[in-house]
Amino acid sequence: MTALVEGAGARERAVAFAVAPVGRPLAEAVRSALAAGEGPVCVVPMTLGRDPGLVADSARALRWLAAGPEGRGRLALTAPFGAAEHLVGWLRAAAAVAPAGALLVTAPAAGPFDDAELFRIARLVRQFGRHRWVEVAFAGGDPDPVEGAERCRLLGAGEVTAVAASFGSPFGAAVPPRLRDGGPLLRPAAVAGVVAARTAAALHLLGHGEDGIAAGLDAEHGHGYAHSHEPGGPRHPHPHTQSQAQSHHHVPAPTPH
Repeated sequence: MTALVEGAGARERAVAFAVAPVGRPLAEAVRSALAAGEGPVCVVPMTLGRDPGLVADSARALRWLAAGPEGRGRLALTAPFGAAEHLVGWLRAAAAVAPAGALLVTAPAAGPFDDAELFRIARLVRQFGRHRWVEVAFAGGDPDPVEGAERCRLLGAGEVTAVAASFGSPFGAAVPPRLRDGGPLLRPAAVAGVVAARTAAALHLLGHGEDGIAAGLDAEHGHGYAHSHEPGGPRHPHPHTQSQAQSHHHVPAPTPH
């Protein structure tokens, strides 16, 4: 999991960027960006909507920097790169150019709630698409891509196309046999366009005193097991592990090509 650090100049134009994992590497990257100039710095959580924990972890890494003299008024956490509804749209665009047969939506394995979210997303892609079979598989998880492709064939699919629900191919350089690689979900130009939109929106809010960090800290709310505080009492859902808040950013979804 990574977050993109975006340095912005006085005209709200990006002047530098770096990719850093959340935690200490992200904090160090932000410190370097703040020290490199006098303009604002934006951090874009690079999630496609399955892992809201990345947003919350990014906010935790930034809140002390935002409160300090170097970051106060200059540091902003943007909306996530993508929410679940964006991922549905991007996968539907990829499905529209995939050959007939089955789609195998693939991604690196994550936590149980993140993986369950991908099954829900795949169901929506099937509901509004033209493919009869839309299955899910996880690199390093269960089912893995080979098992997922075999399931598609047992169901009757003659050809199986893997569509990545991630920034890169979950297979690396080696695509499993008898599985067609549908290519990247988003081209570099599309990724750059979304990052620019997220950054511009965050800079606008920063100009009005909103740095996005408080909202980011609450991103995990509602994505785990729910429990009640007392037997028979009213239920108050709380996340035990990771959580998912569906943010609603109505940005046109770029096509994957």
